[in-house]
Amino acid sequence: MELPILTYPRYNFRQKNEGGKTWIFDEIRKKWVILTPEEWVRQHIVFYLVDQKGYLPGLMGVEKMVVINGLKQRYDLVCFNQLAQPLLIVECKAPEVTIKRETLEQVNRYNEILQATTMMITNGKETYVLTKNSTNQRITFLHDIPSFEEIT
Repeated sequence: MELPILTYPRYNFRQKNEGGKTWIFDEIRKKWVILTPEEWVRQHIVFYLVDQKGYLPGLMGVEKMVVINGLKQRYDLVCFNQLAQPLLIVECKAPEVTIKRETLEQVNRYNEILQATTMMITNGKETYVLTKNSTNQRITFLHDIPSFEEIT
């Protein structure tokens, strides 16, 4: 599989080929997962948040279930504080997927349940970071991903 170059630093991921598929080791879930284009983006974001923004791997949840309107869904990544309160929810898309309004609506639906202070949408090439005012529900786009220190 030809892996696209993303706007995030290139990291040395543990990879293997088995059963005709490429696998990548997820350091958060502590298991091998099939390397899809979306997983490639997710792994870059995880490493970037830890390496560049000071988020703690032990306070991250990857591909966990959330129930929305009675339907089981999985979020891509949530970063928590030391009290297990969601700080940042990240929705990852494959690099070839265009970020659209539907993507914003998807992360917003997840966040109605999780109540993170910040939301992020990325396909590894485009990244949008936003907050939603709890009083007036107004969305504000941020210029950068806040560090763990800034967000806590």
